[in-house]
Amino acid sequence: MTFRRHSQVAQAAYHDLVSLLLDEAVTELRGAPAPRQINGKTYWYDRYRIGADIHESYLGEETAELLARLEQFEALRAERTSRRQERSRIVRLLRSERFLGMDGATGSLMAALSRAGAFRLGGTLIGTTAFRLYEGELGLRLTLDQIAMTNDIDIASFERLSLALGDTVAPPLQEVFDAFDFAPIPSLDRTRVWRWRQASSETMIEFLTPSFEEEENLRDLPALGVSARSLHFLNYLIADPLHAAGVYRNGVLIRIPRPERYAIHKLIVSDRRKDGPDSLKAKKDLLQAELLIDILSEDRPGDLSDAYTDALSRGPAWREHIERSLLRSPVTRERLERSIASE
Repeated sequence: MTFRRHSQVAQAAYHDLVSLLLDEAVTELRGAPAPRQINGKTYWYDRYRIGADIHESYLGEETAELLARLEQFEALRAERTSRRQERSRIVRLLRSERFLGMDGATGSLMAALSRAGAFRLGGTLIGTTAFRLYEGELGLRLTLDQIAMTNDIDIASFERLSLALGDTVAPPLQEVFDAFDFAPIPSLDRTRVWRWRQASSETMIEFLTPSFEEEENLRDLPALGVSARSLHFLNYLIADPLHAAGVYRNGVLIRIPRPERYAIHKLIVSDRRKDGPDSLKAKKDLLQAELLIDILSEDRPGDLSDAYTDALSRGPAWREHIERSLLRSPVTRERLERSIASE
C-alpha cells in the first residue's frame, strides 16, 4: 500500500494548532487550580466559589504539559485574542495544504460537543471520524476512498472515570443534540438512551464504554449525562488517548485514540463484525488498520510493536481475532513482525 504525506510545513502547523487549543483550554479558569487524587492518579480542577458554595470544574489528568500551562495561566489569558487569530491563520494554511479537515455539519457538531465538555470530561472520539484526524497526527494525506465515509459518530468513555470526576457537561448533551435536530433512539431499556439520529441526514451518534463483564449491556456515564453500550476490547482502544485538532473554523480540541492502538483494535473489530469479515464495514476496518500499520511501521515502529505485543498478551480471544484478520492481510503481518524485530 502506498501513502502520501503532507508537507513538513503542514505537519508543524497542525501540531502548533493542537498546542494553541490546549493553551486556550486553561484560560477559562474562574478560581484557583486544585489537585484531587482519584484511583491513585492526580486530576486537576478549577475550584471557585458561587455565593456560599464551592464548585469544581474538571481540567484534566496531571501531566507536565498541564502543570506548565497552569503556571502560565495569566500570560495565556492575556494572549487569547492573538491566539485565536493565529489559530484561524493556521486553519487557513492547513486548508491550503489540502487537509480534508471537517465538513461544516461534522465540525459544528464537534465544536458544540467540545464546548459542552464532552471530551474534557473523558469522552474519546473513535471510529472513522477519529480516523480522519490522523491526517494531522501522522502527516498522512488522506483521500476520500481511504476514509470510507460514514454517518456514524462514536464517542467512548470509561464508566469508572465518569462516575469519579464529579463534574458534568454543560449544557446537557440532550440540549446539544436538540439544537442539531438529533432525536433519541429508544432502546430495550427505556430508562437509558445511548444513541441519537439526525432526521435530515441519518447521521447517528452512539456512546460506548468498555465492558469488563461477560455481557455487553448498557451502562451510565454520569459526567456526560448519557448511557452507553458496553463493548469488550474497548478498554484497550481508549487507554491514554491523544489530543487532536479538528480543522474547522479556528480549530476544535478533541480526544482520539493513539493511532497504534486504533490500528490493532481495528484488526480485532474487523473479525468481530456480526455480518462477517467480508462485509463492507469489516473491509473498511481492515483497510484503516492496514493504512495505519503501513505508516507506523516506518515512522513509529516502537509504538506499533508495543501496542501489538500488548494486545497479544491479553488472552486467546484477542490473539484469535487478530490472527484471523492478519490471515486476510499477510503484508500487514509482515510489517508488524518487522516492527517487533526492529526493537
